[in-house]
Amino acid sequence: MMRRRVAPTFCGIAALILATTGFNPAQTKKGLVDPGVRGGTAGAGDPLSGLTADETAFFQDGQSRFADVEAVTGGTNNGLGARFNSNQCLSCHSQPNAGGSSPASNPLPAIAALNGARNSIPWFIVPNGPVREARFKKSSNGVKDGGVHDLFVITGRTDAAGCSIAQPDFQPAGNPLTGQGGNPNIIFRIPTPTFGAGLIESIPDAVILANMNANAAEKTALRIHGHANAHLSGNVNSSANDGTITRFGWKAQNKSLLMFAGEAYNVEMGVSNQLFPQERDETSGCVFNATPEDTVNFTISTATPGKTNPAVLSDIEAFAVFMRMLAPPAAAPPTPSSQRGRAGFAKVGCVHCHTPSLTTGAKVASGSSTVPSVALSNQSVNLFSDLLVHHMGKGLADGITQGGAGPDEFRSAPLWGVGQRVFFLHDGRTTNLVEAIRAHKSPGSEANMVIDRFNKLSAKEQQEIIDFLRSL
Repeated sequence: MMRRRVAPTFCGIAALILATTGFNPAQTKKGLVDPGVRGGTAGAGDPLSGLTADETAFFQDGQSRFADVEAVTGGTNNGLGARFNSNQCLSCHSQPNAGGSSPASNPLPAIAALNGARNSIPWFIVPNGPVREARFKKSSNGVKDGGVHDLFVITGRTDAAGCSIAQPDFQPAGNPLTGQGGNPNIIFRIPTPTFGAGLIESIPDAVILANMNANAAEKTALRIHGHANAHLSGNVNSSANDGTITRFGWKAQNKSLLMFAGEAYNVEMGVSNQLFPQERDETSGCVFNATPEDTVNFTISTATPGKTNPAVLSDIEAFAVFMRMLAPPAAAPPTPSSQRGRAGFAKVGCVHCHTPSLTTGAKVASGSSTVPSVALSNQSVNLFSDLLVHHMGKGLADGITQGGAGPDEFRSAPLWGVGQRVFFLHDGRTTNLVEAIRAHKSPGSEANMVIDRFNKLSAKEQQEIIDFLRSL
């Protein structure tokens, strides 16, 4: 089990952010200030309350594997792929604790040269910037692409003798901190936090659809018309799944935490698994392990009959259990300013996309246990998201279509825990929450009228909304 890291004080965090990201509490129009990452304890990374002893054991096993560092060969883990973005889950999901979002100090520059690798560091990966993955809008032949092109290769590593492949070409360069202004064919994504993800997974489709149809008159007046990333007419959705509502990822493109984990293991680390059994790059001399590399451990499953044995699970199952059992992030105690800000957040209409709360489904008795876990049943999920995708306009459009989410559509990002995030928007272009809010307004965005309302508030009222968001 990983040891819990003690969160630094507010002064310590402020100094860290200033030193590593160049961030200062930003003053904008009307004198608005983003106070920056909230101080105090992390308030995230713990298991859900109410877990059984067995559930806790599986959570702790998944938590430990989340920190495992992959090697290509010779290690105890499953095998880093020929192309990869990082070598462990924790490097991308660690702010403010394991399972979170991109840390303030970027670990990728060190990973690029690990074990003798000869990677050059892409221009958009810098020590004081976010962890980013790169997607190409089009392939070199002009055909629509949209897939992840991994940053690094194993060429030159001491545990990958004989492999010789080249990194993708990410030039020309732009602004390394914002990721803007470079190669127009490349778009970026930063890691999404997974705190409370099991609660999100447990929300029935019917609850999401009922919320989508609620307050229809107000939404119509504000020109808000989000939709689920699914085709609900009986046809399968564009990712060839089962037609139900997908809900994880920047475009709500993944259905479940197991799918989320399996895809990330293969795409981000190059580890083939039982959901994605083939290597993404099968270049001769660069495939070192039998596939799939990550599987259920059948031998261990019979070794200790009658005893709790998390080791039977594959890594992707263990990752999914860890994320499923992660508690939601805890908000800071309310202050008069943040309480008024919460009311202002509702008044201007932010709640029509960032729904304060949805509810999970009911538990079902199954012998001596319940399905799903009691800890996930009939729970209020204070996520501040409708889990729908919305048009965000030209300013945020990435040109990528995933499932039923088009080139400028994104899931309403859950805002719980936003008070302790460093980087904002899908590509991490800003550390300033005020700038992130203003970026919601651009031609074609469903948020335009809401941002107009926000801009008409007094400076005090706007600041209270910022204070409320940083309290989450």
